[in-house]
Amino acid sequence: MESTITEKILAAHCGKKIVEPGEFIEPKVDISLLNDVTAPLAIKEFEKTKDGKVFDKNKIVLVMDHFTPNKDILSAEHVKLVREFSKKQKVKHYYEGGNAGVEHALLPEKGIVCPGDVVVGADSHTCTYGALGAFATGVGSTDIAAAMVTGKVWFKVPNSIKFVLTGKLNKWVSGKDIILYIIGLIGVDGALYSSMEFDGPVCKKLTMADRFTIANMAVEAGGKNGIFTPDEITEKYVSKRAQRRYKFYKSDKNCRYLKIIEVDCSKISLQVATPFLPSNTKAVVDIKRTYINQVVIGSCTNGRIEDLRIAAAIIKKGKKVNPNVRTLIIPATPKVYSEALEEGLLKIFVDAGAIVSAPTCGPCLGGHMGILASGEKCVSTTNRNFVGRMGHVESQLFLANPAVAAASAIKGYITIPDEI
Repeated sequence: MESTITEKILAAHCGKKIVEPGEFIEPKVDISLLNDVTAPLAIKEFEKTKDGKVFDKNKIVLVMDHFTPNKDILSAEHVKLVREFSKKQKVKHYYEGGNAGVEHALLPEKGIVCPGDVVVGADSHTCTYGALGAFATGVGSTDIAAAMVTGKVWFKVPNSIKFVLTGKLNKWVSGKDIILYIIGLIGVDGALYSSMEFDGPVCKKLTMADRFTIANMAVEAGGKNGIFTPDEITEKYVSKRAQRRYKFYKSDKNCRYLKIIEVDCSKISLQVATPFLPSNTKAVVDIKRTYINQVVIGSCTNGRIEDLRIAAAIIKKGKKVNPNVRTLIIPATPKVYSEALEEGLLKIFVDAGAIVSAPTCGPCLGGHMGILASGEKCVSTTNRNFVGRMGHVESQLFLANPAVAAASAIKGYITIPDEI
């Protein structure tokens, strides 16, 4: 029987020739991921087990990225708990302070996750790693606790929806616009518990940064995972980073899909998701003049060096951000920060009046480093704009790509780069 890329990866990790949608399975896990918010609960559950040892100290990853640098006593206590656990268990991959970055940018960068892997994380945007051709999905802290003990996870095989991306991308349009357009097209439950498989001629030209962005937001359409077929671009990225052997999988020609959706990318203009759902998408040119108080450029969705280069190309040397707009630039990892420093990007941002932060999830989840007050509006390159997501329940969050965010920071209202 022909199988999709997701089905092939899952079957291989179950020791089976095939698995079918709806089947309950218990695949072996290559990586179990936790952060400073989700790890404490998982650790408490883990410590109730008899054995008291993780199944493999090299396959557990702990990244302190959400509330770090510690914003208060509680977050400091959480990190302390995780730090002590990692030392006790001799966990190889523990990242804190100057070694830590936003987890879903850090793991691919360090080659910890690889094509063909099964990755589970106690964070919904674990689906990011599908950009590499891995099966990656978010699960609960208690599921991760079980995975840390057994090295396995239990769930149902998802159906697959294939998105065929055709046409040609318009100026400034990026992976963020593609996925926002798709979410707007199918809704926040349009791919509920399904594998979102991305294919087509446009996919073959997308950078890894754009692929990470698209896979990252699969969960915003209800997807179990998002996944790309690995190719030469994947190989170039992975070959110089991978810490272990990996395998490329691809879907069979006649495999079954729940549905196939063709997306003509030539019709996609710059997109913005208006409050309070990622599916509330509109073309930026159709947004009435909306003045803003803050811009955030960063996160696991758009905090990579490619994103900062785009933002810097808009702001450019000599330009200033609007004095009424707090503009936060958050490199996703220390490596991204270092590259941006060496390339002169950080100087462009600082000279323009922006604030450059240490790598952190920070404002994305309303944690710190950019909380919104009542009535304030923000354009952000993050992935969710729910009520109160970045602060006060009466604040508003608009999602966009780095080019739109940077242009809006300069003008003081939501706008397109060509107006700068």
